Amino acid sequence: MPQTVKGVIARAKGAPVEVTDIVIPDPGPGEAVVQVQACGVCHTDLHYREGGINDDFPFLLGHEAAGIVEAVGEGVTEVAAGDFVILNWRAVCGECRACHKGKPQYCFDTHNAAQKMTLTDGTVLSPALGIGAFAEKTLVAAGQCTKVATSDPAVVGLLGCGVMAGFGAAVNTGGVGLGDSIAVIGCGGVGNAAIAGAKVVGATTIIAVDVDDRKLQWAKEFGATHTINSSSEDAVEKIRELTGSYGADVVVEAVGRPETYQQAFFARDLAGTVVLVGVPTPDLKLELPLIEIFGRGGSLKSSWYGDCLPTRDFPTLVSLYQQGRFPLDAFVSERIGLGDIESAFNKMHKGEVLRSVVEL
Repeated sequence: MPQTVKGVIARAKGAPVEVTDIVIPDPGPGEAVVQVQACGVCHTDLHYREGGINDDFPFLLGHEAAGIVEAVGEGVTEVAAGDFVILNWRAVCGECRACHKGKPQYCFDTHNAAQKMTLTDGTVLSPALGIGAFAEKTLVAAGQCTKVATSDPAVVGLLGCGVMAGFGAAVNTGGVGLGDSIAVIGCGGVGNAAIAGAKVVGATTIIAVDVDDRKLQWAKEFGATHTINSSSEDAVEKIRELTGSYGADVVVEAVGRPETYQQAFFARDLAGTVVLVGVPTPDLKLELPLIEIFGRGGSLKSSWYGDCLPTRDFPTLVSLYQQGRFPLDAFVSERIGLGDIESAFNKMHKGEVLRSVVEL
């Protein structure tokens, strides 16, 4: 029988979010209903509210979550009722050309639940990134549930988006490793996750770049060996100075702006790697001298979700956290309720928090 629960929606572009009743169907074939225990407030949710993703209002916000599987539909074998899971927004299909090439992290046909959640009047909701987890319960594709060792949901749920994106940008996409140098431009949640990941895998020179001294202090706590405030110093020149004049082996751009991408490009070593994980708006353009691209080896890469494979990466990172080797809990700035999300958006926009986490 369908259930009515509380959830947070964005009803119109720019309008404050609201807590209201939403209807969750019973899970159909390949689907699961999850009792949400915690969900991080991610900048992507604010993008949805501001109409920066699409205009399929009303949106059921929230996607960076963990909880308990309540029920599964026909044919589901990945998870069962009672499993503790982290939700992911890239449930791989196993059948597309990327999956058949053995690169499921690039799956071209990721899927969501077939049924729709609605308001009590029948209005269809658009769940953020196919999840919609600012709610007491949500309906997802079973493949969006990744079973992990039971842990603090407010902490490990952050792997569902921002932390995994940053960690994976450095480690999976950038391939940073033992003895490497890395520079990270933009030290919010994603950038600091890249810094923490670089420390875990043994990078020896970890350079944090930002215009906010508070964020640079956070970066030190996550493992940065050097910090650069680019509002007062030339970031490219300073990165080269700190890497023997060569530039960093890997530069992660976690801002999504042309000017910071140009800094990343010129701050990398010859044959180094630039990784773009910051999300640009559709109107932004990048201009680089083609001769500079030709004259340098290495790679210019984009990283979507940290090139992660949830079934591989989530359990590993939870294990590292439980061993005390990955400070995942340090990303949680505050724990809040469903009614506090609008305030959390304001704090996030001002750079006052790494992550506000809704606990249900």
